[in-house]
Amino acid sequence: MMRKTAEANFSVRFKRDFLLNKYLYLMMVPVLAYYFIFHYAPMYGAIIAFKEYTPIKGILGSPWIGFQNFHDFFTSYYFWRILKNTVLISLYTLCFEFPAPIILAILINELANKRFQRFVQTVTYMPYFISLVVIAGMIKDFTNNGGVVNTLLTYFGANDTAMLQKPELFRTIYVLSEIWQKIGWESIIYLAALMGIDQEQYEAAKMDGASRLKSIWHITLPGILPTISIMFILRMGNLLNVGFEKIILLYNPSTYDTADVISSFVYRKGLLEFGWSYSAAVGLFNSVINLALLITANKISKRVSENSLW
Repeated sequence: MMRKTAEANFSVRFKRDFLLNKYLYLMMVPVLAYYFIFHYAPMYGAIIAFKEYTPIKGILGSPWIGFQNFHDFFTSYYFWRILKNTVLISLYTLCFEFPAPIILAILINELANKRFQRFVQTVTYMPYFISLVVIAGMIKDFTNNGGVVNTLLTYFGANDTAMLQKPELFRTIYVLSEIWQKIGWESIIYLAALMGIDQEQYEAAKMDGASRLKSIWHITLPGILPTISIMFILRMGNLLNVGFEKIILLYNPSTYDTADVISSFVYRKGLLEFGWSYSAAVGLFNSVINLALLITANKISKRVSENSLW
């Protein structure tokens, strides 16, 4: 009886809210359609990971082979190499690229000169809007023989070399380029969070004799901690989704040992070698690991800081 009453009350509240905000609900339709068409509907095709798929027979007509594709992947020569590369590049990116926009947002917030503040924001935002193909071309030019980076390094005594041909340098170049490209854009959400901090707290801290560094530590960071927690959880959910577009544009056979990751491996196997079922199995494995990381990070964040997605 109580359940039916609660359902009836919810229905009444929803109808009333829908009538009051019908145009807002209408604005949600394109977003929902996008996620349904491009994210949920394609999930049906994941069953080819358990089949020996051929385009002629189609998804339903292809024979079932169970977990054979997963077994082939787990026992292949490439499994540990691409898993190691994916985990290392993801962890390096998490450790160095994730805190960079937080630091930049705090530094911008501390600037007293508003004109210089806008200048810094504009300069740091610009790389994000450059095409990834152009970015990759710039990185190649900068790190090639005679490039800007090589010129600076040779000034300090290093050897002029084609850096992207060196497997040991690929991860460093990738992570640094990620910071350069995304630091400004990703700082926007933290700057928005900083705007929500009560300025009277800073005034009170200043009257108590607190330095700017102590104000940042005791007021700024706790004020944006919920935002940091949510962004960290979302990042953990995509930890193994290393940006394969940039890697494909930058890597070459000489750097496969340190540059080849799950997503680039799926690209080669699925599109270049036509191993659709095999690449689908590898991609499904990657998605399951990401889901497990997302759930784990959400539980830890909820327990430690009481901030979570659900």
